[in-house]
Amino acid sequence: MLTLDIFGFKALWSPYFFTSIALFTALYFILTIKYRSKFEGSEPLRPRQIAFFVTSMVLLYIVKGSPLDLLGHITFYAHMIQMGSLYLIVVPLFIMGIPPWLWRAVIKIPLINKIFAFMTKPLIALVVFNGMFSLYHVPFIFDAVKQSLIIHALFTAGIFIFALFMWWPIVTELPEHQTLTGLKKLGYIFADGILITPACALIIFTNTPLYAAYSDPALWAKSMELCVSPSLLAGLDLSGPEMFSTLSLIEDQRLGGVVMKMIQEIVYAVFLAKVFFEWYRQEHSGIDPEPEPLAAE
Repeated sequence: MLTLDIFGFKALWSPYFFTSIALFTALYFILTIKYRSKFEGSEPLRPRQIAFFVTSMVLLYIVKGSPLDLLGHITFYAHMIQMGSLYLIVVPLFIMGIPPWLWRAVIKIPLINKIFAFMTKPLIALVVFNGMFSLYHVPFIFDAVKQSLIIHALFTAGIFIFALFMWWPIVTELPEHQTLTGLKKLGYIFADGILITPACALIIFTNTPLYAAYSDPALWAKSMELCVSPSLLAGLDLSGPEMFSTLSLIEDQRLGGVVMKMIQEIVYAVFLAKVFFEWYRQEHSGIDPEPEPLAAE
């Protein structure tokens, strides 16, 4: 069985993507520390905000810049690890890592304000994100996306933005954007888990390979060009994913569906617990008012 080392350092570690992540992280600290005074209502960064943002950037690089990204074009289960990590872990960490005053400055921009006002409505956010996620995994769309660098980048970035809208009602700290509270947040998270289930179920319980991007050697080789230079691929005698994995196509496909569902269940369980205890504290933190005196007869 071959190892990923044959593809070289550039394909394995994406130095250009690493540079982009490093520059974006530097911009974050420049805006939130050096130029903080230029933003209305700004406050010093909190340690947890720094931790959330830096963690989101590290995970983003691992998901899209490390050998995991290359493996995601070879095996379907690695692709689903990417999807689950990117849209269900990186996105909420990213939102919570940006201080509210900086979010407020961004959302005040007229065009962005209109988009946020519409796309973060709970029902719309739920339907659009889960609809796009399911649409992406329709076999003929998935195969087409895997054949074009531009379409693949647009789909990935688009679903990331829709995931941001989906997570916004749950994790935003802006009071004017907190449209859900208490039990409504719990119901929102439950609904989100239900809507993503059909796509995972189709992948898990089907008895035939769904995606030609993994089963067709020609399409698989073409999809590998998304992260490996064509000239390097031309010098390698590769026939398909079986050269790098002992899993059959069906086993790989089912494992991918299971992995995605497991990531979703764990992440949503964490946020369900978080929302529940926040709601419980709010319900029991108030002091009961003194009883009114009985009216004299």
